[in-house]
This record gives sequence, structure tokens and C-alpha cells, in this order.
Amino acid sequence: MLEKYIKAAKRENKADLVLKNATYLDVFTATLRKGDIAVVGEKIVGVGEYDGKTEIDCSSLVVLPGYIDGHVHIESSQLSPEEFASLIVPRGTTSIIADPHEITNVCGMAGCEYIAKAAGNVPLDVFLQLPSCVPATPFETSGAVLSGDDIAANIDNEYIFGLGEFMNYPGVVGCDPDVIKKLEAAHSVNKVIDGHAPAVYGNELNAYLCGGITTDHECVLKEEIEEKISKGMYVHIRHGSSTQNLGNANYITDANMRRFLLCTDDRHAADLKEKGHLDDALRKLVKGGLDPIRAVICATLNAAECYGLKFRGGIAPFWLADLVAVNNLKDFNAVYVVKSGKLVAKDGKPLFDTSSRYLPENVLNTVHLKEMRAEDFILTLKGTKAKVMTIEPGGVVTGCEIAEVESRDGDVVLNGTDLLKLAVVERHKMTGNIGKGLFKGYGFKGGAMGITIAHDSHNIILMGDDNESMARACNRLKEIGGGMVIAEKGGAVYSLTLDIAGLMSSRNAEGLQHDSRELIERAHKMGVKREYEAFMSLAFLSLAVIPRLKLVDKGLFDVEKFAFTDINAE
Repeated sequence: MLEKYIKAAKRENKADLVLKNATYLDVFTATLRKGDIAVVGEKIVGVGEYDGKTEIDCSSLVVLPGYIDGHVHIESSQLSPEEFASLIVPRGTTSIIADPHEITNVCGMAGCEYIAKAAGNVPLDVFLQLPSCVPATPFETSGAVLSGDDIAANIDNEYIFGLGEFMNYPGVVGCDPDVIKKLEAAHSVNKVIDGHAPAVYGNELNAYLCGGITTDHECVLKEEIEEKISKGMYVHIRHGSSTQNLGNANYITDANMRRFLLCTDDRHAADLKEKGHLDDALRKLVKGGLDPIRAVICATLNAAECYGLKFRGGIAPFWLADLVAVNNLKDFNAVYVVKSGKLVAKDGKPLFDTSSRYLPENVLNTVHLKEMRAEDFILTLKGTKAKVMTIEPGGVVTGCEIAEVESRDGDVVLNGTDLLKLAVVERHKMTGNIGKGLFKGYGFKGGAMGITIAHDSHNIILMGDDNESMARACNRLKEIGGGMVIAEKGGAVYSLTLDIAGLMSSRNAEGLQHDSRELIERAHKMGVKREYEAFMSLAFLSLAVIPRLKLVDKGLFDVEKFAFTDINAE
């Protein structure tokens, strides 16, 4: 094949594909240049003047390297890998660093294998990270556990690219033996290790980095970003549905710009369909004042270099022909997308078929629990003061307030307040565990809403002001094998099925997006404030590695103390 590349580069043979008359981004010198881009097989063979067997006129377009998402959970789209690709590839994303810790928490290694095999059906390179924290903490019940021995046994699988985000930063800093075994297993086969270390500074950050961890997507403060970059880390600029920190781009300078990446982390189908993927992040970053060339370099070359993706993220001879031709460097509307030398999308539409999807039995029927009753959701307090969870829009950090709470007949009274009950129901092993708490400020009234997506162990999380509605919502989730649900008090139950591990749908993206949007709109009409992502914000309230107060199936959890806490307040 090298001979073919060399002869085509010298114009002795025609190229297979030529993007003619292109203005293209030279990411190596941050310069816009002009020329024909010649492709043979999956490789770029030259830039200059070329003729091709197939030619595409790009005289009015700007050609960029294909985008690389530096950290994403496919499962959070609620789509199969095939349908996920059908939405992001036409937007210009050609490679992703994917951490399947959502489905692995439910299905174990069967979940990883499912993502890898399903992704093999589409023109998207999925670099799969082996989840490092299954479960994320030892304080909750997950569907599977990956110990240090399990990591060591699987890290060298041919479809595993690296070790996923290491959320258990206290375990790293405290030299937990099982944590050390996981890190050493990755290093033994020279695999990259992703990070997750919000608000970790100083000597604790030094200790965390001594685990060989290289990235972080949880930074928000200037001081934190500066320290982490100064200590060799790459920092992600995140543009998810519930979690966004595009403001990190404000701290890009001439000196540090090569240490920033773009990622989406968690982005659901409706946003992918209506707003976009990394193209939407680029639009917003440029609108916010970031130089468009710098923004694209963050989405391409920086990500490739961070993850050791050789010959990716640039436009040059012998580099992989992953290319996106956009209308301009303001709107980033993708007109053509080339993946590994083949035209795979045009005018925002995929040119590949996703109707045949891989769907093994071992990722289906994953909701296991008893029939729930109204009395299962009674919340009894010892006094009149309780710890109440709060959350700010656009984030996943929760607060804790002390509220005066009235009780009657052994149950809290919610009428006339802005309080709601919160419950996490274990759904993997029939333990009967139900964690109970109170939540303030969400706005929902008149029933219950729930979802089988509850980061990261993915038990059932419910919110409501009526016990009977909470029970009906939970039972419907069991009946449909997982998904999203709203139960009106004394009325109807509305649901959306997520049959793959209770996280994703085997349906096509169009149908799922339509029905998802309808259910989300129903939640807003029942009072959920518009500044919240109705169900996705709910799904993060059990994430016990993000401060401050969280709820898991075993009870209320104080993340800062890394210990359970009593709901009763003095």
C-alpha cells in the first residue's frame, strides 16, 4: 500500500478521492492554506494540485480534520452505538474516546463487549476505555463489580484502548490496594488512564497524578486549571446536556493552548439531533470569543496527541483521511464528512445504514425488583429539621440546606412547600434497598417522575410528592425493562422504554428523540423549571463522587466526608 501512496503523492497515479480547491486548516502552524487534498485508501497522500477518480469541489468550503471527542459516554445519548454514530458523524465527529462505565455498571464486561461490537458496524472510531470504577464507590449497589483483578484480566483485550476516568480519587491518594492494582494493570500494558478529580489541589493532586493519570474533565476554576496544566494534565472543555464548562476556554493562552481538549461527556439524543455535537461546542466557543482556529485545534490535534492517536487530528501526507468540510468557521455546518477516505455524510445526513443493529440478550431485561407499594416511600423524620438536597442549573454539584419539615402520621408533609421526596430504588440484585431523601427547588408537582439512569450504579431514581404515584412509576419502569416515566397523581402513567440495560433504546434516533422530547415537555408542564434538563439532571443526584450531598440506594451520602449522613438535622 505504501507504494500506492507514494506514487499518488508524486502524481504518477490518480488519487482515489480529491477535495478540490479547498481552503484547509493547517493545525500544525494554526494557518489557513489552499490546495487540493488527495486521498488514497484511508490516507491523505498530499496537499497541492491533484486529480482524483472522484472529486468534490470544496472551493466555497473550509476543510478541517475530523473532530475527536475526548471523553464521552455513548449510553448517555440513550441511543445504540449505531444510532449515536448516525447523529454525530454527519456533524463532523470521526473519533471518540468512549468510557462505557454506565452499561458496565449494569451488565459488567458484557456491556463493554456490546459497545465494542455494535460500534464496529459504523464509520466512527470508538476508542473504548475499560471502566475503572465499577461501582463508582463501595457505598452503593451496582449490577456488576470490576475489581483490580478484573481490570488486570481485561485491560489487554484487543478492543480496550485505555482505563476510564478514575473517579475514586480518594482511593488513589489513599493508596487503596485494589485501586493501585487497577492503575498498575494499565501501566503494565502501556494504556492511557483518564482522570476525574474535581477540586483536587496541592499535594493531593500531586499524589493523584502519581497514579499516572493524564486528563481531567471536571475543572471549572482558573486556579485549578492552571495548576493541573502546570503539572502536565490535559483539561477538557466540556459541552454536555447537563454538565457544561465552556467557560474553561476563557483561560486559553498562547502558552497553554495545546493542553485543552473538547468533549461532550453526557449528551442526550434530543440535543444531538437539534443542536449538534462538537460542532455545537465550536459554534458556541467562537461566539463566546475564542479564536476559531484555536477551537478547532482543541477538537482535533490536541485530542489526538493527548491520547496518542498517531497520524490523526491533522491534514498532512500519510495522516488518516478523517475530514469535515464546513461552510465557514463561525457556523461549522458540515457539508461533507470523510471517514478513513470514504464519504460517509453529506449535508448533515449519514450515507451509511444503521437499520441492522447488534443487540445481544445479555444487555436486555435488567430491571429486577419486587412490586412496589405506596408505603415503601413513607419518609419518617425524628424531628422537624432535615437535610435537603439542592442543585444549580447546568451542573451536577449539589448543595445541602437545613429545612423545617412538618410531619403527619409518620410521613413528611410536602403540600404547600417547594420540597419533593427523592428515592433511589436498587434494581439489580433484589436487595430491597431504598434510599430516601428530600429535594428542594425542582418545581415538579402532582405525581412522580423517575428514570433507570442514575449515575453511576444506575438504580432507579424517583422524585415526587405522592407515595402512590412513586410506586406506580417504579412498577412501570420494571414492566418496560427500564426507561423514563411520569405518573400523574390519580391519573395516567407515561413512559419511554430504554430496553438496553435500562439506559439506551434499540429504536432509531428519530423516534426516540421525538418521544423523549414529549416526555420531557410533560415534566416541564408539571412544574420542572426550564433551566433544568428534566430527567438528565435527576439522573445525577445519586453520583456519589461529586459534592456535596447525594442519595444512593443505601442512604444519604456526604461526598465531602465520603460517608453516609443522617437526614435528620439538629
